[in-house]
Amino acid sequence: MAIRKEQTLARKPLPEPKNIAPSESRRLRADARRNYDKLIEVAAQAFASHGTAASLEDIARRADVGIGTLYRHFPSREHLVEAVYRHEVEALCDAAEELSRERAPDEALEEWMNRFVGYIATKRGMADSLRILLSSNSKLFADSYGQVPVVLSGLIDRAVAAGTIRTDVDSTDVLQALSGTYSMPNSPEWYDRSRRLVRLLMDGLRWGAPKIRVSQKT
Repeated sequence: MAIRKEQTLARKPLPEPKNIAPSESRRLRADARRNYDKLIEVAAQAFASHGTAASLEDIARRADVGIGTLYRHFPSREHLVEAVYRHEVEALCDAAEELSRERAPDEALEEWMNRFVGYIATKRGMADSLRILLSSNSKLFADSYGQVPVVLSGLIDRAVAAGTIRTDVDSTDVLQALSGTYSMPNSPEWYDRSRRLVRLLMDGLRWGAPKIRVSQKT
C-alpha cells in the first residue's frame, strides 16, 4: 500500500482525555509513548530477522500490546516501516557521538561500522516496503540517510587526527564498501560475513597509520 506524500508520521500531542485528572492524563500519554517506542524497537528486530515475513500480530504480541494499539500508531505496514527506518538512522547517527565520548577514535569508528551492519540488516528486511515508500516519499531517504555520510566523515577525521588510521582515507570509499553489504546474497552467514568485512576494512585503515609506523621503528 503506497503512502501519499502528504501523510506523515510526526508525533502529534495526544488529546487531553475528558473527565480525567491531569496526572492520569500524563500517565496515559506516557503509556502511549512507551507503546510507540516499544513497537518500533520490536519491529526493527523482527524486520532484521524475518524481513517481509515479519507478522504485525507477532510484533504487537512481543511488544506486549494489542494489534489495535499497533494500528492506532501505524495504520499500515508502510507507516511502521517508515518509523523504523527513521529511528534506525537516528540511532546510528546518535551512536557516533556516544562512541566518540567513550572509546578511542579507531575503536569508535570500528564499533560504529558494526552498528551500520545492524542498520543494513534491518533495511534489507524492509526492502519491499521501502521501495514502495521511495516511490511515494523519496524525501524521506534524502532527509534521513543524508546524515550518515556526515557522521562517518566525522569519525574518520577524528581517527586520522589521532594517528590511529592512515591519512589518505576517503570516507566516501569507506561508506561505499560498507553499503555493499546490502546487496550481498542473503544467507545465514550474512551477518557474520558482514562483520568480517568490517574487520578487514579496519585492518586496512589501521595499516600505515602514523602511530603504527612509529611503533614499528622503535
